[in-house]
Amino acid sequence: MKKFISILTLAVLMIACTDKFEQMNKHSYRVSNKSLEQDFNILGSAFSSVLNNVMGHQVEEDLSFDNWVRHMGTQTNFTSNINNTTYYVRWNSFWSRTYNSLMSPAHNTKKLAIEMNLPVFTSWFELMQVVGVAGLTVYHGPVIYTNYGVSGASIMYDQEPDLYAAFFKKLDEIHEVFSDNDDNKTIAKFDATYGGDLKKWLKFINTFRLRLAMRIVKADPILAKTQGEKAIKDEYGLILTNADNFMISLYGSQFPVSQIAYDWQDTKMGAGLEEYLLGYNDPRVEKYFEPVGPGVTEANKGTGLTRAELIADHPTKPYKGIAGGATVLAKDDRIDFSMPSLSFRTMTDRPYLTASEVNFILSEAKLRGWDVPKSAQEYYEDGVKQSFAFWGAGGADSYLEDFTSTPIDYVDPWDIKILTDKDGKTSQPYKDTPNSYTTRSTMTIKWDDGDTDERKLERIMTQKWIAAFQNAKEMWADHRRTGYPMLSFAKKNDSEAVYGIIRDTDPFPFPLRWPFVQAEWDNNEAGVKDAIQKAGWPAVDGKDTKDQITWRLWIHPDKPNF
Repeated sequence: MKKFISILTLAVLMIACTDKFEQMNKHSYRVSNKSLEQDFNILGSAFSSVLNNVMGHQVEEDLSFDNWVRHMGTQTNFTSNINNTTYYVRWNSFWSRTYNSLMSPAHNTKKLAIEMNLPVFTSWFELMQVVGVAGLTVYHGPVIYTNYGVSGASIMYDQEPDLYAAFFKKLDEIHEVFSDNDDNKTIAKFDATYGGDLKKWLKFINTFRLRLAMRIVKADPILAKTQGEKAIKDEYGLILTNADNFMISLYGSQFPVSQIAYDWQDTKMGAGLEEYLLGYNDPRVEKYFEPVGPGVTEANKGTGLTRAELIADHPTKPYKGIAGGATVLAKDDRIDFSMPSLSFRTMTDRPYLTASEVNFILSEAKLRGWDVPKSAQEYYEDGVKQSFAFWGAGGADSYLEDFTSTPIDYVDPWDIKILTDKDGKTSQPYKDTPNSYTTRSTMTIKWDDGDTDERKLERIMTQKWIAAFQNAKEMWADHRRTGYPMLSFAKKNDSEAVYGIIRDTDPFPFPLRWPFVQAEWDNNEAGVKDAIQKAGWPAVDGKDTKDQITWRLWIHPDKPNF
């Protein structure tokens, strides 16, 4: 009977060969395996590749959750303006990035570490596998983890409750190895994040456990509280200051948003952040974005927007974003909208798990009755302060005292622009497809102990979302879990029956997940169908109907926050 390997299990690293073959393939400029083993290069050389793929790039981030949570907006009319940002499934590559470029090298290198009896290396690669798959399940729900690397015609997926149980168990095992060896420096040469300091890695493990615990708080509140309090009370502590932030080195590459914006002119400020940052007079706006460009001259204003027209709705605040799911007819129409800050051009690493996020998690934990040392207000305010400090913005104390500012409505200047050609004829290109909208939020900044828990949660999540700029994957999970912050609906909704129609009349008209990749339907159909059936989702044929973007994940049950 013919057997074949799943699309997920790539070619395993070959380490056994004859002496003659090894000699034939040895060059003066190539380091042999035996030489590499002397200082662990054969293991550590995979660190950068694995870490580089924990997060994504344009199609996995900027044209997906960065748009869905309204941090960014695209000015480019990709594929006739029908794509992920308008809820039409075109790009779906986090699966291949996670399995081909993270899980595979981690799996193969981990096997070498086991053979060499190097438990710290083994556990580090296992930790990165947990981090990678924990990020992937936010997209799809059931994914392959415990069966990863198994050969066969079909590979079965793990259901979400089993995934999180497996994650917590593996974190326990890794914690034990690291704590038993917390003065071990064998990974120092390769660790661009913590320089081989396992005490800081243990702090990351606790903090990552806390993130996962809060992610499942509505699905399994008892397990969430147990795991969350375990992380909070561990002797190695949590990431509570920016000095301990988990930063991922760019290893000489550009920060993705810099390349997408400045090299390709494909991304701009999101209208959601314009609503909140300008409404709140938030000084972080100048750390996140550049002011609008010069616009066209008065003499040529019939061909585009002048600077005054760009910011006519708030002339003293020179920033302009693009609505989520906007209709964009021509790339150059929004050439002068706000770019990401030039500072991203010179950044050498990017945030993955920060003190700001952790303080906001702890603030929510206090609302939910977890045993935490400080008040919800203290953690909330610390979250804001850590964010301001991280981005180098001043004025956090006065910002936190603001009890009147609220988000503003969004105005796309193209909605009201009338063009006049050289013959005097006029047109209004966006007249029938307006991108402007009224804000859905009345949220203020200053903490109010008299508010309901629901109102307090919205305040926490709003600031957590603002602070998470360029690290928004978890915010997509939070938004689906809590409904906060109050974000605008897609102005152009191209969802369709094959992958699921998101209706503007739905209680939550946003993508709830992303479908399994076509390669899995082609090569592992039994595994996909088994995952769908066990998740309790309706059966689909995989041809005319795929798994749907309207299906709720286990971690986002349709029930109240409290």
